[in-house]
Amino acid sequence: MRRYVLRRSLLAVLQCLVVLVAVFAVGSLLPGDTADVLRGELGTPEQVAALRTELGLDEPVSTRFVHWLGGLFTGDLGNSLTTGLPVGEDLGRRVGVTLLLGAPALLLVTVLAPLAGTVSGLREGSRADRALNTAAVLLHAVPEFVLGLLLVASVSLAAGLLPATAVGMDAAALLARPAVLVLPVAVLTARHLCDLARQVRAGVAAERHGAVAAHLRLLGMRERTVVLRHVLPGALGPAAQQYARCVEGLLGGAVLVEAVFGLRGMGTGFVEAVQNRDLPQVQAYALVFAGTVVAVNLVGDLVAHRLAPRREVTA
Repeated sequence: MRRYVLRRSLLAVLQCLVVLVAVFAVGSLLPGDTADVLRGELGTPEQVAALRTELGLDEPVSTRFVHWLGGLFTGDLGNSLTTGLPVGEDLGRRVGVTLLLGAPALLLVTVLAPLAGTVSGLREGSRADRALNTAAVLLHAVPEFVLGLLLVASVSLAAGLLPATAVGMDAAALLARPAVLVLPVAVLTARHLCDLARQVRAGVAAERHGAVAAHLRLLGMRERTVVLRHVLPGALGPAAQQYARCVEGLLGGAVLVEAVFGLRGMGTGFVEAVQNRDLPQVQAYALVFAGTVVAVNLVGDLVAHRLAPRREVTA
């Protein structure tokens, strides 16, 4: 176990180093730059060139990378090229909104998916099992932004039960009106809840009918003990890795959900930064997203190995 943890941790460090280089390189390869966006079509080539020099965009890529990397190690993410404000301040304002959206969704997935998947896996062919499979198929057929628009049209506009948008609201305002978050959280949760529940269901069903479980029953072990000591640990191992995929999906889905409901979180902030060719902001957002993905995958792999180490016989 210790060797696997050390090897997987070193791999995560290597992934982080690759992410640092990739984030900067991809940001530098964006077509156009901030000077083109700020001056627009009305700016002369001389004005664009002067602004590019003022913003330091005419420096060699290697020089800008060294400056950026040095700032990261000191906690300085740089200043926005469009507003001139520290990038960290913008991240601080937006991360609260994204957390208010993602934390409840993650909590619902964490609590409900294992419960629904276990019940469905232990009762194959039951109404609960059929309902889970039907819901999963339907939700996979409907993109998140379409589901969001359908809920806004039916629940907000037609029925008038919940607010349809959160335009202009920061984290404090959202906390004061939590009803605004109900529809966004529901949209963000739906698909990933079904994905993880189906993974747990498949694992429970496979372990329950496996040779080990059958042998334990022949030894006289009670069904409840078989389920708790063998079926669930064996099923939750692969589910831990799927759980990491769900966290990734929540980050990606936040971009669409925030756009549909007018939430000014990190997803919309990243899109605006790309549109403005604001390289420091693009790199900061991409670094946060990528770092989060690496971290949750590391945790997911370690948990999966701890619950079902036999699955890593070749690691």
